[in-house]
Amino acid sequence: MIKIGITGSLSSGKTTASKILSYKRGPLFSADKVVKELYQNKQFKSLICRRFKIKNKNQIKKYLKKLILENKGNIKLLEKIIHPLVRKKMRNFTAQNKDKRFLFYEIPLLIESKLMKHFNVVIFIKAKEKLRLKRFKSNGGDKKVFNLLNNKQMRDRKKIKFCDHVVVNEKNLSILKKNLIAIIEEYE
Repeated sequence: MIKIGITGSLSSGKTTASKILSYKRGPLFSADKVVKELYQNKQFKSLICRRFKIKNKNQIKKYLKKLILENKGNIKLLEKIIHPLVRKKMRNFTAQNKDKRFLFYEIPLLIESKLMKHFNVVIFIKAKEKLRLKRFKSNGGDKKVFNLLNNKQMRDRKKIKFCDHVVVNEKNLSILKKNLIAIIEEYE
């Protein structure tokens, strides 16, 4: 089994790259997808509402965004709840797919969370900040949230030191695909 971690900065194209890499090669674990699923879970929503004193369960993300922008310490509290749950799902995913040749993991904070030792290969998806902000905003995000999350992440040049491959994603989809396929073919 070859475990491939895909990471990169905010809105660099990790999800697109992960789908290209895993297509017909092996199952894909997405930390972002797990987090999205958590926000649909009643127990999780109740826990978040209690911890952050949120009264309306239907607008948790709106209130969390406000709380995080008011006090950056709130993001750390939120991560202390979310990260262990995501890691548990990641372990379960690995156990359920132990017979597969390739396993792919899209994890935005792979380096910051010091998870490198869990993977045989780590691929970093890179794009200029200006382009990433444009992508973030085109998906409904705002500049304040982008800056908060982006500043929380380690700088690209530091993260790259922990990665086996770097793929620049600033052109078009066909160039991204060509570069990713060249990498995965080294391991097939």
